[in-house]
Formats: sequence, C-alpha cells, structure tokens
Amino acid sequence: MSWQNTWKLVKSDYLKLVVILALAFYVAFIPHLRYYYAMHIDDWMHIAYSKAILHAGDVYFPDVFPDSSSGMGNLLEVGYNLMLGVFQRLSGISWMDISRYFPSIIFVITVLSVYMFAERMGFGWEAAFFTALIPTTVGILGPAFLVPVAIGLTFIPLLLWMVLSLRTMWSYLVLCIFIAFLMILHAPSALLMIMILGSYSLLGLRHDLKHSLWVIVAIVVPFLVTLPWTLSRILPQAMSLFVQKPLPAYVDLPSILRDYGYLPVIIGLLGTFVLVIRGSWKNYGLVTGLLVLLVMLSGFYTFHYGISLLYERGLLFAMLMMSIVAGAGLRELWKLELPWLNAIKLRKPRIIQATGTFLCLTVIGATLAVTIPDRQAIPYYYMIDKYDYEAFVWIRDNVDLNRQKAVLDPWKATAFTVLTEKSVYNRIFQVPTAASEEAYDFIRSGSANITFLLDNGISIIYTRVYEWKQGQNVEYGVVNPDFVEVRKDIYVLKEKGTQ
Repeated sequence: MSWQNTWKLVKSDYLKLVVILALAFYVAFIPHLRYYYAMHIDDWMHIAYSKAILHAGDVYFPDVFPDSSSGMGNLLEVGYNLMLGVFQRLSGISWMDISRYFPSIIFVITVLSVYMFAERMGFGWEAAFFTALIPTTVGILGPAFLVPVAIGLTFIPLLLWMVLSLRTMWSYLVLCIFIAFLMILHAPSALLMIMILGSYSLLGLRHDLKHSLWVIVAIVVPFLVTLPWTLSRILPQAMSLFVQKPLPAYVDLPSILRDYGYLPVIIGLLGTFVLVIRGSWKNYGLVTGLLVLLVMLSGFYTFHYGISLLYERGLLFAMLMMSIVAGAGLRELWKLELPWLNAIKLRKPRIIQATGTFLCLTVIGATLAVTIPDRQAIPYYYMIDKYDYEAFVWIRDNVDLNRQKAVLDPWKATAFTVLTEKSVYNRIFQVPTAASEEAYDFIRSGSANITFLLDNGISIIYTRVYEWKQGQNVEYGVVNPDFVEVRKDIYVLKEKGTQ
C-alpha cells in the first residue's frame, strides 16, 4: 500500500469508527471485566421471564417470583423477553455469556447507528465518539446491562435516519412497525421516541407537509390499534401526571450531568448553538427533540409532576440526543467553520486548520482522560459470586423435584430462582422487607424454627449469607434435625422415612 493510500486510510472515518466502536464495547464491558454472571437485578429478572415464556409457550406465564405478577406485569416488555428467549434457544449460548457480552454488542450497534444517522448531518464519527461514552448506573440502567432500554436507545438514530432519509409509503409502514415493536419491547422507550419524532415532525409541517403528516400517522397508529389492551394501563398513568411524586433517591438530574461529563455537556451546548445558527428544519428538529426531553426531565426534577419511569429512562435518551448534538459541536471545532470565523478573511488557512485539529484533539483527549476513569469508578453491585453460582447450579442438577422451595439470603434469591428454577421464601427486589429480615434471622439462628419451615413449605436451606456490615459472606450452620447437609452450605429436608 502506498503512502498516499495509507494516509487516506488514517484520515478516513473508517479507522476512527473502528476505534470508537472498540471504545463503546469497552465502556459497556467495564462492569463485566472481572465478573462472569448477570449483574443488575433487572438482568436476572429478564432472564427469568424469558425462560418462563419459552417454558409456558405463552406470554401469560405463571408467576416466576412470589412478590410479583410476572405474567401480567411484564406484558409491557414481553417483546424483549420473547426476543431474548428465542435468541438464547436458537444460539445455544449460555445465559451468563449472553448477560456478559450481549450488552456490549448491542451498544456497538447503537453507536454504529448513531454514526449512520449523524453522518448524513455532517458529523458522524464525532457523534459516535460521544455516544460511546454514555454511562451505565444502577439507578438509570444503561448500555452495560441486559435491559430493554439499552435496545430502545438503538431505535433513536435508526428511526431518525428513516424520517430524515426515506419518503416512500413502504418507509412509513416500516416506521409504523418499528414503533409497534418498540411498544411491546419497552413501552417507556416508545413514549420517549414519540416525543423525539413528534417534535421533529411538527417542525417539518411547514417545510414538508406531506412527509411530516405521514410520519405523525405512522407513530400514532400503533397506539390507537393497541388501545383496547392498553387503555386500562394508560389511564392510571395519565391521571398520575397531576400527582406530585418524590424524586428517586438514587437518581437526580445534576448527578447524571456529572456522570455524563461536564465537557461533553459544554460541547453539546456548542453543537446546539451551531445547529440553530445553521438553520434548516432538520437541525431545528434535532435540537427540539433534545429540548423536549430536557424540559420533561427538568420539569419532573423541579416540580415532581410526571411519570417516574419516563424520568429515569429519559435521562439515557437525553444523553444519547446530547451526544448526537455534541458531535456537531466537535465537528465545528475540528473544521473551525463557526459562522463568525467564516466572515473573517485570513491569509493562512493552514494555521486555522491546524488550530482546529489541535482543539479537536484536546477536547477528545481531555474527555477520555476524565470520562474513562469515571466510568471505571462507577459503583455496581454483584448479587452472587462464583461459589454461589456453583452451589445453585448443583441444586438445579442434584436436588429432586419434590423439594421446590428454599429459604436463603434474600439478596441472592432472585439469582437462585433463575438458576435453579425453584421458588424462594423471600427475595429483595428494591429494599428489604419484614419477610426479608425474618429470613435473615431464621438462617442466622441455625434454622431451628420448625414452625417457620412448616408454615412456608420450605424444603431447602442455603446458609451462606452476605453480611453487608462485615463486607463478606458468612456460612451459618443448621441445627434442625429434619434437615441434612448434602453439600457445603446446602441442606435439604429429609425423606419421611429417615426423619
């Protein structure tokens, strides 16, 4: 390869894109670097629901957990669970490998989709760069977890690209199908997507009336068609808009801006200004989509009116829109084509070009220097460790079907249910309950309370408990003569003839 061709490759978007996609994979993979199992409780629950749908052969499946109506409660995400279950069944990949690698792969697709859309706007790799740095937190979730909102993010650039590029009846039909699929994949993502596309289309009414009307029809029809099934759920949510709600203790707008990064926010503000100065309804539509999300988020944060779930998931959508807009700001720094500079007649364009390149590289370097350590320092929790995983798999393979209910550390109980497909006395979903404390007290006291066992039909005891105050697992013994230890920390109810 000649030097000229090599230089062209270095300067091309393709090499930049490969590096950015690798960065995206790494950022989403950070929580999984030294951990080989599903992480967030939502990851475990979606695995459980996906398996339950396949076992039942129906979206109305029996309750997987005793504290939730799994069959009905997850119909709003049934598309995601069904897709995940079918993918696992066809591929044969283990659930733990899917939970570890699938989020990073999806995030790479999201970043690639951002590049495809933003490239038509003139700032493809720049927007992809900022998108690759979107954080994942325990509160708002994100691209590092096996959750439907991570796939919902992929729809933003994809559907914006369709609205921007396609004008045929077939494209409107495909847009309608995508919106319908997003509704059954993750309803909050569908509502947030409608907010973005709606503002985009309303601004286009003056410039391309026919196209904008067809886009509005395509995004409204799926909601109208599904109203007979969803009206009972929509009405309570609509009424709740007029009721003040407390802010989630683990999510607030200022902390998310800090997690996302102040420098990307500043470049995003620059990009917003540049797009507005350039004009065109496409630029205005992109900026308006971001502003609509920010108004919704700021309104909920300030006045506490709105839908909590839209606020929490909307933070991710706003960060992705901010990343796209920030791409426009970074492009202007690189090219130094800001409107007020174009009016100045300079005799040394190479100096201007070098200055733009220097500024661009400085922003990229400073962003990476701050953001990567921040992403590595985000705290996550791990529900089980290798010892627990192997113990639960052993129970699945060796404890007979006559013993179907266990008592164990409620913090580990969700993972236990997924891996063993056996029920539990109690699990911690968001915060410990009185039943959770009862389970802890029972295990710590040697599992001697026979009444507790009989009343709750418990036939399996797992005695390894993570003690938060000590920061380590503690293995408790069992003094109950009706139970026998079949493996370290695993006790099962004796057969009647041996008691």
